[in-house]
Amino acid sequence: MSVLLPAWNAASTLRPCLASLGRQTLVDWECVLLDDDSTDDTAAIAADHARRDARLRVVSRPHGGIVAALNEGLLHCRAPLVARMDADDLMHHDRLAAQVAALEQDATLAAVGCHVRLFPRASVSPRLREYEAWINGLGSADSVARDAFVECPVAHPTLMMRREMADLGYRDVGWPEDYDLVLRALAAGLRIGVVRRRLLAWRHRPDSLSRRDERYAVARFTDCKAHHLATGFLADDARYVLWGYGRTGRELRRALAALGKTPSHIVEVMPTRIGNTIHGAPVVPIHALPALAPHRIVVSVARAGPRTEIRAALAAMGFVDGADYVCAA
Repeated sequence: MSVLLPAWNAASTLRPCLASLGRQTLVDWECVLLDDDSTDDTAAIAADHARRDARLRVVSRPHGGIVAALNEGLLHCRAPLVARMDADDLMHHDRLAAQVAALEQDATLAAVGCHVRLFPRASVSPRLREYEAWINGLGSADSVARDAFVECPVAHPTLMMRREMADLGYRDVGWPEDYDLVLRALAAGLRIGVVRRRLLAWRHRPDSLSRRDERYAVARFTDCKAHHLATGFLADDARYVLWGYGRTGRELRRALAALGKTPSHIVEVMPTRIGNTIHGAPVVPIHALPALAPHRIVVSVARAGPRTEIRAALAAMGFVDGADYVCAA
């Protein structure tokens, strides 16, 4: 199998990252380390490690950013399985073996992720701890598909992909390339499973790319969700029912409206809103939903607890998750 490891100015974290790779119980791997024209000692550290371990191959390229680096790295990966890794993270020694075993046991899976532990813990905010708990609560391909529009359901550096998914490649379209890949794979009918073990230590850094690049801002995640909803779940109807009009609901409505998708009705539980009109859509109570078919329902509620209650209410009315409605935070 191949490990795809892009690196740019990663000298401060690369040594422990590569050490964790070297400790894997699965030994039959190659690692393609794609140095994106680093200006620190990344290339020298990588070259020194490659001299001591022939399984590591270093590929250097002019600086082009993460998407270009990932796509070029894929061209150099020679194995039928490709595992992602970031230069500032650490693998549990069983990570590769456990993920290969999961793919061997279930031929229907195009990829698997795993659970994570964010570190250093002192810098992990309550919001990030909540996300960590949520992503570690997903334990199957069905749960990944069900919650794909809530957040990115698989941490990108945990992915191990068969070629059918890796060959989709990465796109630079102004939003997170990893989330875009996951949603494109799911839209293509590919199944992404989860090894229910914490096999990756996922480093939180205030100066990381996901914190300083505009494409990873909350609004860009919303744009990504809206695009894939508009071209997939909502493709056959310009109208949909929006459940929830808090901050997440308002932002998703905005992004979908830019793509020609507008709510026919808005479902709310707040009595003061029911009977009003928002952007031309009447605000209605929950019990009005059966009469609004055949429009599909987008539930845009940020908190996990309320989403669980809404799913139960929709199931009681005969609505099917993924067919009649999706949850999108």
